[in-house]
Amino acid sequence: MTVLDTRSLNRATLARQLLLDRADGTVLGAVGHLCGLQAQEPQEPFVGLWSRVRAFDPAELSELLVERRVVRTHLMRRTVHLVTAEDVLAWRARHDAMLRQRVLGTYRRELDGVDLAELAAAGHAVLADGEPRSMPELARAVAGRWPDVPVRALGEMLVAALVPVVQLPPRGVWREKAGVRYLPVAQWLGRPVPARPDDVAGAELVRSYLAAYGPATVADLRAWSGLAGLPAAVAAVRDELVTFRDSRGRELLDLPDAPRPDADTPAPVRFLPAFDNALLGYQDRTRIIDDEHRNLSVAGARVVLVEGRVTATWTLADGTVTVTPLRRLTRAERAQVAAEGRAVAEFLSVRGCSVGR
Repeated sequence: MTVLDTRSLNRATLARQLLLDRADGTVLGAVGHLCGLQAQEPQEPFVGLWSRVRAFDPAELSELLVERRVVRTHLMRRTVHLVTAEDVLAWRARHDAMLRQRVLGTYRRELDGVDLAELAAAGHAVLADGEPRSMPELARAVAGRWPDVPVRALGEMLVAALVPVVQLPPRGVWREKAGVRYLPVAQWLGRPVPARPDDVAGAELVRSYLAAYGPATVADLRAWSGLAGLPAAVAAVRDELVTFRDSRGRELLDLPDAPRPDADTPAPVRFLPAFDNALLGYQDRTRIIDDEHRNLSVAGARVVLVEGRVTATWTLADGTVTVTPLRRLTRAERAQVAAEGRAVAEFLSVRGCSVGR
């Protein structure tokens, strides 16, 4: 079986994540291909797409949100993701059990004795009038039935797990600051959310993940999705897939015709936003970030890729993009980082870029 070393996996990841060459397609197509973008920080996906889509116009993403073709919702790993309307309808039911368990992992003691089916019904009843509500408003509306349960616990369980909801624009619109207001997915999209996951949806989830993240292990798929119950879905598509081994001997699955560039393919400098799935989409992230810097990927640091690997962090303050290298950059690398940093600064309408030593 062919062994793919870390550099080969890196180049495959960059290609799948649209970071080796910017894509010429639509923003909707990019969001769908990437299986969504993590988006708890509302403006971060704009930088993520700017780094991936040629001639990216942030107004296009804003329009997709307003037109209800892209939504913000809790999904993979119980984090807020920006996903296509089609994907939230196809994938939400498969995530239901995981979402409940993750909220219970935080609020098990507070929610002890609460009938979750009853809580879900109460939440649906409140939202049935079509009036958008914040999480505290929704939680207070049902709190009379559970007066001893903290409002925060009720609200988190409702909006992150029990009731499939979307965060309404202007939340997530380019350069807009807005609080979070919720409506059920079915009301916002005008289509019901399928109530029960099926094997077809699971198999398509596996295919979609591999298209954007492969070659990858089953553990990588589980880390990206947060789902434990995917063996049947993987088994259903295994005959369609090709397999490799990584340098540690682990099995990697992939789509047969997906790009796997040569390991020596040059990789351009790329600026990534906080919580980018190019890092978070794997259990083993060494293909793109060294273990010593692994915590950056979950701490909300914005990172810079140099030769395909996390080599610096970047911040935006006082009208300047400031880059802090994690190792000494060569003169050529500094020039490349500075050039891309100036382009990021122009996109964000700030003064310029400073690269530290």
